[in-house]
Amino acid sequence: MAKPLHAAIGGIEIRCLMCDNDTFREREVKLNSTGMELLNLAWANESATGLICWTCGYVHLFVNRDIQLFRVR
Repeated sequence: MAKPLHAAIGGIEIRCLMCDNDTFREREVKLNSTGMELLNLAWANESATGLICWTCGYVHLFVNRDIQLFRVR
């Protein structure tokens, strides 16, 4: 099972928009487009960092590559 993480962008802590929790699990999420799917090139679509709230399960998507992830101690 994934380990809980804290996250920040530019030194600003990320908290869940739904429940205000500060722990997440991370997952890469493909941002599929219809055109690329039709051409069987979905593998080439851009991806985002998905942070899934550890408490409520709400998924936050970030395309910003400056996201920082920290292990919960």
